[in-house]
Amino acid sequence: MSLSKSIMNRLPAIGPALVVVAALGLAGCSQEKVEVKDIVRPVKVVEIAKANDTRELSYSGSVRARTEMNLGFRINGKITERLVDIGQRVKPGDVLARIDPADYDLSVDSAEASLEAAERQVETTGLARRRAEQLFAKNFASKSQLEQATLSYDQAVATRNSARSALDQAKNQVLYADLKADRNGIVTSVTADVGQVVGSGTPVVTVAVDGEKEVLIAVPETDIAQFKPGKNVKASFWSDEALTLDGKVREVAGSADQQSRTFAVRVSLPNDPRVLLGMTANIEASAANNSPQSVSIPLSALAQKDGQQIVWT
Repeated sequence: MSLSKSIMNRLPAIGPALVVVAALGLAGCSQEKVEVKDIVRPVKVVEIAKANDTRELSYSGSVRARTEMNLGFRINGKITERLVDIGQRVKPGDVLARIDPADYDLSVDSAEASLEAAERQVETTGLARRRAEQLFAKNFASKSQLEQATLSYDQAVATRNSARSALDQAKNQVLYADLKADRNGIVTSVTADVGQVVGSGTPVVTVAVDGEKEVLIAVPETDIAQFKPGKNVKASFWSDEALTLDGKVREVAGSADQQSRTFAVRVSLPNDPRVLLGMTANIEASAANNSPQSVSIPLSALAQKDGQQIVWT
């Protein structure tokens, strides 16, 4: 009995020690299961290399006809008819628009009356001259009278000729009341309509003439030296990625645009039915890289620190 009591008396003291040992064991097990992994961050590495000897220039523009005619009336007047719309094809002789010819018809009537009067005056002075010649031949009239009659006749003839020219001019003005196309093409714009009063020479209809097409691009002054007339370029089109044509620089503007400060460059294209007016084209050209010992660095590698440009390495 004394032995069992002795054991029972010791158990309360051993219990806490066993709990501590068990807790330490569990903690050790939990630490072994947790693995700390290093975070691997992806880094894009680009090797800095020497820049190419040539660089590619690319500019976009629109396809247009090489020749565009801004047609307008040769006389003043009020438009009474517009017979074409944008996109309509025209041929020589087609009437595009018409102005009121009433005033010009009156001018024709007036010119005809003036010519009639001048004709009668020629007849009258002609009779007077012949009579003066007869009297002078019979010594019944002086030479000065004959000369005066001849002068009056010559003046009447000159007046008649002037009246004829005025009549022809008046008839022409009536014909000018019809604005006609003189070449095959397509209407690209209409800038005046029925009821509008226009002056002579004011553009009314723009016609793109059939034939050669070109692309108009705007080139900044930093690259304009790379474009010379006759330079070969490549033309691609947004509407058809498979369509690529060989073009040639036809014209380079001699001065920059006042607003955009760019130079207009016209690139001629070969005749191809797939190329339509108004298409967006991309002109690509090669240019020499004149910068000595230059290297190519990605833009994303550039940064700024303490007010200075740096490159991440």
